[in-house]
Amino acid sequence: MAGAGVVPEPTRIMVGVNESTIKGYPHASISSKGAFEWTLKKIVRSNFSGFKLLFLHVQVSDEDGFDDMDSVYASPDDFKKMNRRDMIRGVHLLEYFVNRCHELGVSCEAWLKKGDPKEVICHEVNRVQPDFLVVGSRGLGPFQKVFVGTVSEFCAKHADCPVITIKRKADEAPQDPVDD
Repeated sequence: MAGAGVVPEPTRIMVGVNESTIKGYPHASISSKGAFEWTLKKIVRSNFSGFKLLFLHVQVSDEDGFDDMDSVYASPDDFKKMNRRDMIRGVHLLEYFVNRCHELGVSCEAWLKKGDPKEVICHEVNRVQPDFLVVGSRGLGPFQKVFVGTVSEFCAKHADCPVITIKRKADEAPQDPVDD
């Protein structure tokens, strides 16, 4: 029990966020925004000082590195430019969430990683040790899950903390649920 005048540590909530597959960078996905807004509305509420949000965006590495190049003859500088561009895009995505937190007075941190989102999120949960993890879910059907897989299901099974999965609202779902 905290003594008089001792401020308890804020509850640390990690929120996995990603870019929109429809609009691309710097727009957040429908699921990410939904998970963030749900966290603010249902958990943080007006207790802004009682929580610290930890935003993690995992960028999936482009397998061949030539996603928007028209030549296969790339120089080392081309790869440096692509890496810089990707980092800038990721920072702009995180900026949305960080700015919203600052508007409300909610403490937060945000960072980027590269790799397989489900593996990286679980690794970062182990490293950072949040009180719990919030991730959005696209609401894929069983057929789509086989081909696409779900980050939220993997995290629910493998993350070393409680995981809250927030489904998209039906009226926010695009025609193809793989889109987000």
